[in-house]
Amino acid sequence: MKYDEYFSPDFRTARKRFRRAARDAGAKLTKLFWGLRGPLGEKLAIDIAWLGNKKARRILLHTSGIHGVEGFAGSAIQIHLLRHPVNIPPDGAMVLVHCLNPYGMAYLRRANERNVDLNRNFIQHDHHRRGAHDGYHRLHPLLNPSSPPRFDFFTLRLLGRVIRHGFEYLKQAGAEGQFEYPSGLFFGGHEMQTGPRRFLKWARKKLKKARHICVIDVHTGVGEPGKDWLILELNHGGAYHQMLEREYPRRVDTLDPDHTIVYRVRGGLEEGIPTALHRKAHLDFVTQEFGTVSGRKLLHALRNENRAHHHGRAADVLDPTKIALRDCFCPPDAAWRQTALTDGRVVVDLTAGYLFSD
Repeated sequence: MKYDEYFSPDFRTARKRFRRAARDAGAKLTKLFWGLRGPLGEKLAIDIAWLGNKKARRILLHTSGIHGVEGFAGSAIQIHLLRHPVNIPPDGAMVLVHCLNPYGMAYLRRANERNVDLNRNFIQHDHHRRGAHDGYHRLHPLLNPSSPPRFDFFTLRLLGRVIRHGFEYLKQAGAEGQFEYPSGLFFGGHEMQTGPRRFLKWARKKLKKARHICVIDVHTGVGEPGKDWLILELNHGGAYHQMLEREYPRRVDTLDPDHTIVYRVRGGLEEGIPTALHRKAHLDFVTQEFGTVSGRKLLHALRNENRAHHHGRAADVLDPTKIALRDCFCPPDAAWRQTALTDGRVVVDLTAGYLFSD
């Protein structure tokens, strides 16, 4: 696989490639559009490609770009899947959801058009959208300064907080999702956003016949640079996860922040999808995470871009903070991109073999 045929330089190119590949594959295309426009005035939409039975009982659902700027690797994997589809049985389907956060990918942001982290937004009742981890209140002045980016000894100050409060505590406090600071990092939103709402409405209509669904949600950033790993978020110990642990040794982890580098989140996609399914449907869900750079570097890049967005040039996709953020979540390194494309395909093939075997 030649990675440069699949990795796109921007959202506009990625969307064009995805839609062309879907049409060439004979997939049914659906567009979820709610009026957003990109840097060049182009439409920003969630595109969904459906290959296989329209009333499938078994569905492999592959999602990308819920964190916007993280979407380049997931997009590349999906374009490859459309050009080289898996074998789908008569009662099955492969469904590819291209970029759940088109604004974030187009403007090189992790959040959406209202600064909402969409992987913290799938909370079903608005009265639960309150508060923040006690530790986030302590971190807020450090994470979200009310000023444009500038040197302010961030690394030393962060190290001081780690020494004082402990890494595990601060990791969970910072990233689980917060509902107090609308311009801050990891803000989950005071209401369900239009993109997630449109996606769940589509899912309730189109996935109602399914009785077994496997979801692979692609992310980048966290983990050892150059390697991917799978986070088992639902039904831990089930047949699907046992298969992954057997076939993907030493690269599978449970959602246990006390013993791994991950953290629990409030309002993640894995909470939203079950609400759209038939009550008898069985759901297997895995997050595929591709490590890129150190956690400190990621956090610094997120902090700088967020400062620039709120206190600088929000719409300028050539702003250095946005370019730096893109390169943190999608390194330009050829070896990283080749590995991401290859390993992304491996997990899909393993899942298809499990789901579609008779």
